[in-house]
Amino acid sequence: MEIRKSIVSRIAIVYFFLLIFGVVVIFKMISVQQIKNERWEQIAKNLKENTLLVEPNRGNICADDGSVLATSVPGYYVRIDLAAEGVRRVYSAESDSLAWYLSSFFKDASRQDYNTRLNAAYKNGNRGLMLTPRKVDYQELQQIKKFPILRRGRFGGGMIIEQENQRVTPLGSLAFRTIGDLNKGAYGGVHGNIGYTGLEGAYEQYLKGKEGISYRENLSGRWVTRTEIEPEDGMDIITTINVKLQDITESALLRTLEKHDADWGTAILMEVQTGEIKAIANLGRENGGYTENYNYALGHAGNYEPGSTFKLISLMAAMEDGLVDTSDVYDTGSGVWKYRDRTIYDSDYRYGGHGEMTVKQIFEKSSNVGVAKIITAAYESNPRNFVDRIYGFGLNKPLGVEIKGEGKPFFKYPGDSDWWGTTLAWMSYGYESKMTPLQVLTFYNAVANNGRMVKPRLVREIRDNGVLIKQFKTEVLNPMITTRETIGKAQKLLEGVCENGTGKSLQNPWFKIAGKTGTAQVSTGQTGYQKGMYLASFAGYFPADDPKYSLVVTVNNPRGGAYYGGSVAGPVFKEIAERVFAVRNMFEETEEEEPEIPVNPVFPEEEKGKSENIIRIAHDLKIPNVSGKPGTTLAIAKKVGEGLVLDEIEIQEGRVPDVRGMGASDAIFTLENAGLKVKIKGVGKVKTQSIPPGSGFARGAIVYLTLG
Repeated sequence: MEIRKSIVSRIAIVYFFLLIFGVVVIFKMISVQQIKNERWEQIAKNLKENTLLVEPNRGNICADDGSVLATSVPGYYVRIDLAAEGVRRVYSAESDSLAWYLSSFFKDASRQDYNTRLNAAYKNGNRGLMLTPRKVDYQELQQIKKFPILRRGRFGGGMIIEQENQRVTPLGSLAFRTIGDLNKGAYGGVHGNIGYTGLEGAYEQYLKGKEGISYRENLSGRWVTRTEIEPEDGMDIITTINVKLQDITESALLRTLEKHDADWGTAILMEVQTGEIKAIANLGRENGGYTENYNYALGHAGNYEPGSTFKLISLMAAMEDGLVDTSDVYDTGSGVWKYRDRTIYDSDYRYGGHGEMTVKQIFEKSSNVGVAKIITAAYESNPRNFVDRIYGFGLNKPLGVEIKGEGKPFFKYPGDSDWWGTTLAWMSYGYESKMTPLQVLTFYNAVANNGRMVKPRLVREIRDNGVLIKQFKTEVLNPMITTRETIGKAQKLLEGVCENGTGKSLQNPWFKIAGKTGTAQVSTGQTGYQKGMYLASFAGYFPADDPKYSLVVTVNNPRGGAYYGGSVAGPVFKEIAERVFAVRNMFEETEEEEPEIPVNPVFPEEEKGKSENIIRIAHDLKIPNVSGKPGTTLAIAKKVGEGLVLDEIEIQEGRVPDVRGMGASDAIFTLENAGLKVKIKGVGKVKTQSIPPGSGFARGAIVYLTLG
C-alpha cells in the first residue's frame, strides 16, 4: 500500500507541473496574439510602408548594328514627409508659398487647391504626400528642389525623391509599333511599367531586369535609405531591323500615302534566306498626318482579302496537282464571264478583253476571268482538293511571330455554311479569304527561297552587358512547299509580270524584279464591298536571278483616281528595291576595303560618356593604370601613356552640354537632363550637334544630332 501511495503521489506531482506548464504556454500564446498584437501590427506596417522596391534599368532595344532604338532615361516623382521635424518647424510660414510654386509650375490646379491638399495631409501626419502630378525630368527636379520647405533638402525639408525610368526612342517614330511601348496600368497596374505591345511586350522577361529592395529608416528625424538587395538591370535585345533600310522603307511609304491620301499603309522588307525582317513600316492617318499607330503588317486591322497577289497561290496549287501548265491556253473572251449567278470582270474589260491567252499571259495580265476559269475547270468537281492544297502550303495557320496580336488567316472550306456555289471562283483570285501582309510575304519569300518557307523573325540576339545570352536562328516552317518544278514555273511567272505585265513599270537598268500586283475591293462587313474603296498591293523579291530580299507593300483606300496595285503600291516597291540595292552594293564594297582589325584593341585618345561605362570598357580591354574618381555621372577619359585618366564633366545649368564623341544613349541622357529634346540621325557616335556647346537655350528646344 505504501508503495502504491508513493507512486500515485509522484504521478500527481508530475501532472501538476504539466498543468502549470500548459497554463504558462496558453498565457504566452494569448499574450503574443492579443496583448502584443498592436506592437506586431505596427512593426508589419512599418516594414510595408518603408520597404521600397528599387527599379532596375530596363534593357535597350537595338538595331542589327547595335544602334539604340529604345532606351531608358531617368524620370522623377517628388513626395514630402509632412511629419518630419524640420517640416513642422516651418510649415505654417511656408506652406502657402509652396502651394503657389506648385500651382505655377504644374498649372494643373490653383494655389488654393494645393493649399487644401497640403493642409489636410499635414493634419493627418502624411509621411509621403505626392507633390508631382506627373513624372519630371532632371532639369525640372533641380527647379523643384528650390521650392519653399523643399529647399531645405531631404532631411530639413522632408523631400523624398523617387526615380522611375522613362522610355525614349532616339530615332523618333521609326518602327515604333514594332518596337512597342510600356503600360503602367496593364494587368491591374500592380506591376508598374511593363512591356505591353511589340517587342517591349514580347521580350518583357529579358528587358525588365529584377527589382532590388531598399529600406527607409527615420534616424533622429532624418530619413535614411539603405539598399538591402541590389537590382539586376535588364538585358539588351538586338533586333534584325536595319536603321538605314527602315528609313528608306518608311520614307517611301509615307510619300505615297500623302500623295494618294490613303487611310493606312504597310511595307515589310525581309531577307530571303534567313527570314530576318530588315524593315517594317506601319503608317496610319492620325491628327491630319501619318504616324505608326497600329501594326498593320501582322495585326487584325491589316488582315484583308489579298486580291490578285493570291493568284500565284491558286496557280501553284493547280500546277502542283498536275492540272495545268503555264503554256495551257484559256479563252478569257471580252474580260466578262458570268459564272452561275454572278459576273466576274477583268480590270480592263472596258477595252474589249484579251481573248485566248496562255496561263503565263493570264497571270501577267492579272486576268480575274482567266484565273477563275483555270481553277473552276480544275477543281469544280472536288473543291476540297484546292483548299487542302492551300492548307498543305501551311497558309491556314498563323506564323507565330513573337509579337502578339497576329491576325488569323481565313479560308472557307467546302461544306461550311458560308461556302457558296461561287466561292471557288472568287477565292481563286483573292476574295472570300483573309491574310495579313506578313503572311502573304512569307509565301512569296518561300518562292524566292526555292520552296523553303522560313519563319519571319525580328530578334537576332539577347545580350547582357555585351555577353551573348541567347541567339535566334532561322526557323524552317516548311522545307519544301512544292516540287522544284512548280517553284521554277512560279518564279518565271513572277518575272513575267515585271517584264510583260502589270508590273512592267518596275523595270530598272540594274537588276530584275519578280513580283505580282494586287488590287482588291475592301469589304465593310455586313454591307458588302464599298464602291471606290480598294486595297492596293505589290509582293515580290529582288534581284530576281539571285534573290536577297522579299518585299510587300500594301496601301489601303488610296484616293484621287489611282487605286491599282501597279500604280499605287508598285512605285513604293520600286523605290525601296532600288535604294536597298544601292545601299547593299555600297556596303559590300566597304566590306571589301575594310582594313584588318588589330589583334590588340586600342582605346581612343579621348572618350566621353558615363563614368561607369568608360571604366567597364577599359576593364574589358584590359587597360592598366586607370586613375581618377569623377564625382559626376559623366566623365572624359584621356589616354596618358599606357593608362587612362578620368576627369569630371561639369554640366553648366542653362547651357547646352557638349555631347560630341558620346554614344547615342549617353548623349540623350545628358541633353534631356539639361532640359532639351533630342532628334538623332545616323548610327555610331555624335559627330555634330545643331546647337553649339555652351550656348544658351529655351527649355524644350530640339537638338539635332548627327552620328557617324
